Parts: sequence; C-alpha cells; structure tokens
Amino acid sequence: MLFFLLTFLSFSFFFYQDLISNSNRIKTKFLSSNMSHRKKWVNNRVGNVEESAECSVLDLPELTLELILSKLPPKELCAMAGVCTELRARCRSDYLWERHLKEKWGGVVGPIAQRKWKSFLASSKSFELTSFGDSLGKQRKWISCVWPFSWIRSTIGTAEKENGIVPDDSVMSWYLSLESGKFWFPAQVYNREHGHVGFMLSCYDAEVSYDSHTDTFHARYPPHGRRTIVQEEGVNWERVRAPPVSTLAHDLHPSDCLKDLQPGDHIEIQWRRNKEFPYGWWYGVVGHLGSCDGNAHFCQCHLSETVVLEFNQYTGGSRWRQAVICRKSHREKGNETDGFYGGVRKLQSEDEIAKWRQLWPLDILE
Repeated sequence: MLFFLLTFLSFSFFFYQDLISNSNRIKTKFLSSNMSHRKKWVNNRVGNVEESAECSVLDLPELTLELILSKLPPKELCAMAGVCTELRARCRSDYLWERHLKEKWGGVVGPIAQRKWKSFLASSKSFELTSFGDSLGKQRKWISCVWPFSWIRSTIGTAEKENGIVPDDSVMSWYLSLESGKFWFPAQVYNREHGHVGFMLSCYDAEVSYDSHTDTFHARYPPHGRRTIVQEEGVNWERVRAPPVSTLAHDLHPSDCLKDLQPGDHIEIQWRRNKEFPYGWWYGVVGHLGSCDGNAHFCQCHLSETVVLEFNQYTGGSRWRQAVICRKSHREKGNETDGFYGGVRKLQSEDEIAKWRQLWPLDILE
C-alpha cells in the first residue's frame, strides 16, 4: 500500500511539473506572438503619423505656403482661417487681403470710403456680432468661415459683457464689412435713378451698400430742396465708381485745369439745378469757338480766354448743348432757369473716357 501511494505521488508531481512547464511555454509563446502583433501595430501607427506629418500644410516651406494662400479666393481663405490658430493668423494677413480688396472693390471704394471706415472704427466702442447679418444664427455659417466656433464660444462671454465685438482695422475686416452690406460707404453713381432722362451722362454722390444676393448695390442720394432721401436698388457695378476728387457734393471744385484746355479734351463739369441742389458731374468735351472753322493747323481756341464746352448727347438746338466759361476767372455760373455750372476737371484716363462712352444714350436727348 505504501508503495502504491509513493508511486502515485511521484507521478502526480512529475505530471504537475510538466503541466506547469507546458503552461509557461504556451504563455511565453502567446506573449511573444502578442508582442509581435503589438509591435507591428505600433510601427504602423508611427508610420502613419510620420506619413501624415509629411503632408501637413504647416510643414511646407514658407514661400510655398504663402503662394498657396495667395491663390485662395476669399471664401476659401476664410474657411482656411478656421482650421487652427496659426492658419487663422496667416489667413488674416493684410498682404493676402489687399489683393482681394483691390480686385473686387478697387473701382468703387477710394480714399473717402477708407476714411469713413477708419472714422467708424474709431467711434465704435462696440460692434454687435450680428452686424455681419440679421442674427448670429442666420450668419453662423458665414462667421464660422472667419473664426472657428471655439473662438466664437470663448468670445461670446466677453461680448455679453462688452455688448458686442469691436472690429479690428485689418483689411480682412474691411473687406468682410463691405461684403456683408452693413457698411454704407460714399461713392458716385452714373445715370442715377435707373437712368432717368434728366440724369443721363451724369454722376452723383451717394452712399451705397452691397447686396451679395443680387451682386448689385443699394444707393441713397442725399436730400435736396424739398426732396427727401432718394433710394435706388439694383445698381450694377458698371454704374458705381469711387469719387475721383474729394470735393463735397455742395462745394465748388477748384478748376485748376482751365489754362490747359483745348478743343477735343474730355471733361467733367459740376452742374446743379439750383443753389439748394448738390452738384453732379456731367460729361462733355471742349469745342471750338464760333469764329474757328475747326482746322487744327489754324486753330487758336486754346489761346482764348473763352472756353466752349459741348454736351453732344443733346440735340443741336437744345439749351443744354453748349456752355461757355471764362478760362481765367471762372467761378459758378448760371441762373435758376438753366441751372448752375461749377468746377471743371479734365479727364486724363482713357478708362474714364471709355466709361462715359459706354453709358452713351441710344437716342439723342432734347
């Protein structure tokens, strides 16, 4: 009996030892296999990270990144600004936005509009976020292109305390204010009030705002006489220009070009119905004196103190066809019947002349 008991215990001991040994081998094999798979997974992850890092926009050379950003249109540039803090700073650069401002707005905004924008910034202690639209909800998509939502959320608390967000003086901020249509800026409008016959081939001061839905402008003309503010919608780009001079609508423009005028020169002259009206700029050309036959070899009109201005959009017998001014002592000239002629500016640019020709009426005016 004792022999069988010792034999059983010996067998059990060796069986248990062998079981433990096999278990350790299985465990070691499993761990080795598991570590191998894990190592491959980690290596793949690292490889993916390194591969992803190689494609990062921010890792591109400085000049290459600037070139890419400079090729983006405003909408995509705004979207790029919402990617991260560093890209937001780059995408708000004046260098990038000056080109967009010049390309789209250069023909309709000038120094006068810029001064008004600067004045607006200086006088605005608070500027509601909804100034870019009717409400934050309606304009969330537009604003999110400019600032990421994390920035908006962090700013709302401050905005509630300050009752709004103050716009900065960046070119991007000015561009977006023009684009939003909430900023009315001074400009001039050709053939005002939908080309009314009484304003053909003229250009009047107005405040305009952009309508992005129709790609046109709203215009507000200042009151004059008994007339209140006149508003016009649907003014296309071809009818809007930046004021070429800083002279206000009720001020007489200094005529510093009279001594150089000669027949064939293209001019604009101020004209108003009466003393209560603002001036508009009217297109004309310098003509020959009645005593001159128009022969360029014998013409002496440029030496005369009298300058003849012709408005060939009117018929030959019209009282608006011609005006005569004094070269040396011209000031405002006229009466309550024919209106008052003011300052004269000579057109130096072929583009300005071409614009007036583009607006020439189909029929001669009476």
